[in-house]
Amino acid sequence: MENLIPFTPSDLAKITNHRSGEIKFGEKMLTVPKNASATAFLEECEAKYVLFGVAEDIGVRANLGRPGTHSAWESTLRSIANIQHNRFCKGSRILILGQLDVVQEMTKAAELDYHILEDRLQMSKLVERIDKDLTHIICTIVKSGKIPIIIGGGHNNAYGNIKGTALAKGKAINAINFDAHSDFRILEGRHSGNGFSYAYEEGFLKKYFIFGLHESYTSKSVLDLIKKTDQRVKYNTYDSIKISQTKSFEQEMISAMNHVKTDFFGLEIDLDSLPNVASSAMTMSGFSVEELRHFIHYFGKSPNVAYLHICEGAPDLADTKNSHLIGKLIAYLVTDFIKANYTEG
Repeated sequence: MENLIPFTPSDLAKITNHRSGEIKFGEKMLTVPKNASATAFLEECEAKYVLFGVAEDIGVRANLGRPGTHSAWESTLRSIANIQHNRFCKGSRILILGQLDVVQEMTKAAELDYHILEDRLQMSKLVERIDKDLTHIICTIVKSGKIPIIIGGGHNNAYGNIKGTALAKGKAINAINFDAHSDFRILEGRHSGNGFSYAYEEGFLKKYFIFGLHESYTSKSVLDLIKKTDQRVKYNTYDSIKISQTKSFEQEMISAMNHVKTDFFGLEIDLDSLPNVASSAMTMSGFSVEELRHFIHYFGKSPNVAYLHICEGAPDLADTKNSHLIGKLIAYLVTDFIKANYTEG
C-alpha cells in the first residue's frame, strides 16, 4: 500500500498508559505485523474498524483557514489508546493502520504563503496529490470489507473518502455532513471548501445532506448552487433548529437519514460545528457535544454507513493546558460510532 506510514506495536506501546487491574484499548487494538502485507492483513484480521490518519492542513490553508488540523491524529491516538477495554466497547474491534505519508507535501506547503494567490494554487496541486493517495488507501480498506474511520486533516479529505469508497463499491455513494459550512463551493482548485462539490461533479457523490449550516456563513452563490441540484443535495440550518426552532433536531435527523439511506453513505463530521472547539474555523455558537454524539449514534446504526470521517479539529490551536481535549473528544465520537454500528457475527 503506497504512501502509508504504518503504525507499529512499538508505537502503540509508547502511548498506552498501563495500570494494574485495568485493560486499555492500547493493549488490545491491532496493528499490521512487521513485514506483513497491509492489504493482506486487512482482509484477514477480525477487526471491523480501521483507524487511519491524515495529518495535514494544506487544504485548510488553500481555503484561507487557520493551520493546525495536522495535529489531531496524534492527539486522538493517545486518547483512544487509553480508553478502557470492557463490555461496552472493545479495543480488539479496531485495527490502527497508520497515517498517510504527507511529509513532502507539508514541507512544500510550509514554504508557501496562503495570502498569495499563486501560492494557494500550488497548495491546491498538493491537495490533489493527497486526494490521489487517500483515494487509493480508502478504496483498499473498503474493498477488504472493513469500515474506515478517518481522523484529522481538513475537510478537503472528504473527496478522497467519497471517491475511494465509491470505487470500492463500484457506484456513487451518498454523504451526510454535520457541518457549519457546505464545503460545496465552486470548482476553483482543490481546498477544504469544495471536497463535496468536486466529488459531486465527478460522479462519485450521488446524494448529499448538509446538517446544521450556519445561515450567516453560507454565501448566496452556494445557496443558488444547491438549489440547482434539485433533489440530490439538501440541507437544514443550525439557526432553524436551535434559534428560531422551526425545525426539531430529531425530525431533521430522520429527514436526513431518509435522504441518504437509500445507498451506502459516508458520515462526515466537522468539528467547527461545535462551539469553543479549537478548529480551523472555530465558532462561538453551535450544537453541543452531546447532540453530536447522539447524531453519530443515530447514523452509525445504519447498515449502509460506509465510513466515518472526523476532521478540522486542531489541538495546536487550543490552550496548551487543554490541547489534549480535542483528542479526547474525537475518541468519544469514535467509540460512540463503534458502539452503535457493531453487531456480533
